[in-house]
Amino acid sequence: MAEELAFPTGLGTSDETTISLLGQDLTEDLMGKVGFGELAFWLVARRRPTPGQCRVFEAVLVALADHGFTPTAIAARLTYLSAPEALQGALAAGLLGGGSRFLGVTEDCGRFLAETLEEAGTVENFDDLALDAVRAARAQGRFVPGLGHPVHKTQDPRTPVLIRIAKEEGCYGPHLALFEAIGRVHDQVLKRRLPLNGAGVCGAALADLGLPVDLLRGFALLARAAGLLGHLAEERRRPLGMDVYLTVDRNAVYEP
Repeated sequence: MAEELAFPTGLGTSDETTISLLGQDLTEDLMGKVGFGELAFWLVARRRPTPGQCRVFEAVLVALADHGFTPTAIAARLTYLSAPEALQGALAAGLLGGGSRFLGVTEDCGRFLAETLEEAGTVENFDDLALDAVRAARAQGRFVPGLGHPVHKTQDPRTPVLIRIAKEEGCYGPHLALFEAIGRVHDQVLKRRLPLNGAGVCGAALADLGLPVDLLRGFALLARAAGLLGHLAEERRRPLGMDVYLTVDRNAVYEP
């Protein structure tokens, strides 16, 4: 007798009359009662966040939603210019640009902090640990993720606000503590002072919420999807894509 196929999931399912999500009745228990940020956290963590955790998590989503004409936004607008009938393609083009320089820093920083803490075990002094971590990164020729910003040269305005919110909600943990310590001591090694950037502090905050560090980029992309949709809505109202394309094309220098 052939073995029955089974594809287990603990997320969602449906039948003729009901839809279930996370063990809840979608229409009776969730719709109109659970915010999208809370649901996104719940879907990944498989636990419902506390109100304080939800406030920190949604502050991260807001912090990462948009940062102007970044490469991700430009890519989305130019793709929409080429294929306005395929909104999903324009959104996807912007999201595909989330990497080590834009958006991916959230995950890179969270991973760097988590690995440093795991290797250290018990931490007696965060400044000492931060100094060791920066020295090790420098010796390996690696950048310390979360340090520096192309626009905010002195302070990223998002960083102190998110740290304050995390402290207010009792969600300030070892990842944020180590991140702040890196901000205090890195100039002893790098011989220059750099700001702690918003993408990095978001990674530290998400790690302190207990979310898997190898999924943190996904939360950055979730946030940026909203910003990209805003850019595409604006592109419909006030098109810029053609101007961007023509500016580059008309100033191209052919060098055979």
